[in-house]
Amino acid sequence: MFCNFYILLICIFEFHIIQSFASESQQNDSKKQLLSGIDFTDKNLKRYNQMGFIPASEFYMGSDAFITNDGENPKRKVYLDGYWADKFEVSNLEFAAFVQDSRYKTEAETFNTSFVLSMLLSKQVSTEITQAVAGALWWLPVNESNWFQPEGPGSNVINRLDHPVVHVSWNDATKFCKWAGKRLPTEAEWEKAARGKLENRLYPWGNKFQPHEQHYANTWQGKFPDENTAEDGYVSTSPVDSYHPNKYGLHNTVGNVWEWVNDWFSKQHSPEPLENPTGPASGEVKVKKGGSFMCNKNFCYRHRCSARSENSADSSASNLGFRCVADEIPDYLKKLEKEEL
Repeated sequence: MFCNFYILLICIFEFHIIQSFASESQQNDSKKQLLSGIDFTDKNLKRYNQMGFIPASEFYMGSDAFITNDGENPKRKVYLDGYWADKFEVSNLEFAAFVQDSRYKTEAETFNTSFVLSMLLSKQVSTEITQAVAGALWWLPVNESNWFQPEGPGSNVINRLDHPVVHVSWNDATKFCKWAGKRLPTEAEWEKAARGKLENRLYPWGNKFQPHEQHYANTWQGKFPDENTAEDGYVSTSPVDSYHPNKYGLHNTVGNVWEWVNDWFSKQHSPEPLENPTGPASGEVKVKKGGSFMCNKNFCYRHRCSARSENSADSSASNLGFRCVADEIPDYLKKLEKEEL
């Protein structure tokens, strides 16, 4: 009897191994199909790797409004040297170019799972899920969800190449930035760029969320998490060049997707003036900024310039992306700029 039980255990183990290999093979096929379908040499293919210069100056970082308990306070004066910032969140197209060139495999692919907003899933995928995040039942762990299959098996980004890449961890983002000759911004750099020359304002465009009843960012309309009425035109992510840019020429610095920054997360900040701050020397989780399409004033309310939250460096989700900065604009982008003149 013991022998039969032992054989059964071996069979179960082998079955899971076979399933794992089959799953990885299917994912690789899906990724290859996506990459082979993109002509990166097509000059008519719009790219989203432009950068804007953020000049050296002081600005006020943070807020004393105490809207959340995430450590936005105190408002403090910060001086930053000049730097370059991506005008757009890193798109699926730009990330695909990185993967095509480097053969990089994201952590979501390695872990074979990532978190997806429940209402975005197909019925077939939903029925296979038996777990959820305690206290946040709208977040579901979905096998085979990753940057090229954002809602798991059966989904793809071929018609969303101009949308921000999601399901990327902090570790993935740093690898992309290094490949691109850039880096992740510090929290201070991100916030200054996001504010777009405006001081003491909630949003990159001012304090009123919908000036002239117009949408300036991709956020949630309706009752979260059951219904997004998509009055702004989008249920999930929107193209990285959607909506009005701020006064630095940057798009979607709030809403759409959360953006990783380089800093370790802490709620303790000095009220004294700082110069080129880089955050704590160490920590357990990383800062993310800007909120996402899942935010509104009644839930989350972090689609604001000073808002912040945190995740572990290996975390990924369907509303989490990034943009890069650089001390000097990379040479290949200088060449592209000259070609466009």
